[in-house]
Amino acid sequence: MSGDISSSKENRGSGGGATSGEDGRSVLSSPRDMVPWLDSSLLGLALVSVGIVLASLFVQVSFGTYTMSITDAWYALLDADVWYEPRVLGSFLLGEELMRTVLFVPESYRLPDLATNTNIVWNMRFPRVLVGIFVGMNLAISGAIFQAVTRNELASPYILGVSSGAGLAILLTLVVFSSMSSLLPITAALGGATAFVVVYAIAWKGGTSPVRLVLAGVIVATVCTSLQTALYLFAEDISTVQSAVAWTTGSLTGADWSEVRLVFPWTVIALGLALAGSRQLNVLLLGEQTAGALGMSVERVRFALSSVAILAAAASIAVAGIVGFVGLIVPHVVRTIVGSDYKRLMIGCIFVGPALLVSADVGARLGMQVLFDSPNQLPVGILTGLIGGPYFLYLMRKREQLGDL
Repeated sequence: MSGDISSSKENRGSGGGATSGEDGRSVLSSPRDMVPWLDSSLLGLALVSVGIVLASLFVQVSFGTYTMSITDAWYALLDADVWYEPRVLGSFLLGEELMRTVLFVPESYRLPDLATNTNIVWNMRFPRVLVGIFVGMNLAISGAIFQAVTRNELASPYILGVSSGAGLAILLTLVVFSSMSSLLPITAALGGATAFVVVYAIAWKGGTSPVRLVLAGVIVATVCTSLQTALYLFAEDISTVQSAVAWTTGSLTGADWSEVRLVFPWTVIALGLALAGSRQLNVLLLGEQTAGALGMSVERVRFALSSVAILAAAASIAVAGIVGFVGLIVPHVVRTIVGSDYKRLMIGCIFVGPALLVSADVGARLGMQVLFDSPNQLPVGILTGLIGGPYFLYLMRKREQLGDL
C-alpha cells in the first residue's frame, strides 16, 4: 500500500511539472523537461536572431536619405500620438476603412496630422522591417518543408521553380489583369503550385531523385523566367516595366502597411500549419517505405505539406518579389546548429529567416548611400544572391554526396 501511495505521488509530481526530492518536497522541473524540444542551442539561436533583427530595426529607423538624429527617429517610433491613440494605430494595422468599422469611428472623424519624422518612420521605415520579418519567415519554412518533402537538401522555392511560377502568375496579374491585384496571394499560390506539379511530373520516373528534381526545377524556372521577360512587351508604360524588373529581383523598397496587412494573415496560417506538420516531416525523412509502414499516407501528406510550402512562398513573393536563396540557406544553418528534428528546425527557421532578410535589407537600402553617396537602393534579392551563391558552392565542396537528406 505504501508503495502505491509513493508511486501516486511521483506520478502527480511529474504530471504537474515538478518532481519529488529525497525529503519528499516538490522540486520544480527545468524548462528543458517541460518543453522537450527546447535546449540551449535553440534558445541561443533565437536570442541571437532577435538581437540581429533589433539591431537592423535600429539602423533602418535611424538612418536614411531624410536626415534626422537617432534620438529624433526613436522619439518618432515611440510617438505618443500613435501609441496612445487607438484610431491612429488601428489605421496602420487594419487600414483606415476597416479601422472605422471595427472601432465604430464615424466618417466625419479625421485622423490627426502626425509630425514629419513620425510619418517617415511609421509609413516608410518601420513597415519595411515588418515586411522583411514576415517574408524571411515564409521563405525559411517553405525551404525547410521542401527539403523534407523531397528529401533533398538542395530543394528550395527558388530552385524547384515555385518562386518563378508564382512570379509569373503575379506578373501576369499586374500586366494583363491589373483589376485582380487584390488576389495576388491566391494567384501566386496557384502559379507556384502549378510550377511544382510540372517539376514533379518531369522528375517522375517510377519515383523521383534529388538530381532529377533539381534539373526539372531549373528547366521550369528557366521557362517561367523567359515568359516573364516576354510579358514586359505587353506593359503599357515604362514605369510598369521598371517596377516589374525591380520586383523580379526581389525588393522591399516602398514596402508599407498595405504589404504588412497583405502578408500577415497568410504568414500566420502557414506558420501554424508548418508547426503542426513537423511530426509528419520527421516521418517523411525516414523514407517512403518506413513512413508507409508507420501508417502514413505518404502521397497525401506530401501534397498537403507541399501546399503549405507553396502558400508560404507565394505570400512572400506577393509582397517582396522573388528573393532567392533564403529558403536554401536558412534551413541548412539552423540544421547545423539545432539538429534535424523538424519541431526544433521550424522554430529556428522562424527566427533565423527574418534575421537574414532584415539584415540583408539594411545593406540593400543603405549600402549605396554609404559607399557611393548615392540615394539609389539595391534590391534585397541581389544581396541574398551574393550570400547564397557562395554558400551553395560551399555546400557542394563540403559534401561528398550532395542531395539526399
